[in-house]
Amino acid sequence: MPEPIVKQDGTEKNDCERNAAKRFMTKLRQDHPHLKFIITEDALSSNAPHIETLHDSGCPYILGVKEGDHAYLFEHVQAAERAERVTYYERHDRAAGVVHRFRFVNDIAAECIESGRPGQLHRVLGDWPRPGATLQLGDGPTVTQRNVYKLMRGGRARWKIENETCNTLKNQGYNFEHNYGHGEQNLSVVFATLMMLAFLVDQTQQLCCALFRASGPSWAASVCCGSG
Repeated sequence: MPEPIVKQDGTEKNDCERNAAKRFMTKLRQDHPHLKFIITEDALSSNAPHIETLHDSGCPYILGVKEGDHAYLFEHVQAAERAERVTYYERHDRAAGVVHRFRFVNDIAAECIESGRPGQLHRVLGDWPRPGATLQLGDGPTVTQRNVYKLMRGGRARWKIENETCNTLKNQGYNFEHNYGHGEQNLSVVFATLMMLAFLVDQTQQLCCALFRASGPSWAASVCCGSG
């Protein structure tokens, strides 16, 4: 289950997303010590403490980066471009009528994102001309023309997760608002956990129950959004 952002016992400071992520990754590895994960997150997660947490958990990652927030990283990419180390690649998706234009560079020193791990190398890729689609990869494969499309799709999977999970919980019957308070005695956290469990049951039904799927798209959709 997701880790709530709530002040922990014995602490004076308010909790934050970074601390909650540490607790979540610790629990995740305790429950699944050998399961392989690739973590995909937005540009807010491209910071040294969180990257350290991912390294310590043994998880490769695909993180968004923005030029305004990670200027030093982009300076290294521009230097690599001047040194002709950047690779350009086009992929034509004729079925969708889309041309993907990639540029990517491998072996960017981790110091340029202040990750605190000298010698660690990162990969940076972008899907141009789409704005805001620059990604950095750590502890994963070298980017090549053969895998750059799949890596891009992995990074964009975060949007699919947000649209099909977060927006559903907020807008399709679960009433899980973005600013969901914790209450005086964690009651709201209990309610939020129950909502997530209900959503998990609904999605399991949709995935595994032939009777559920055969009942018709409108009824299945109503149950899946929590109103059935």
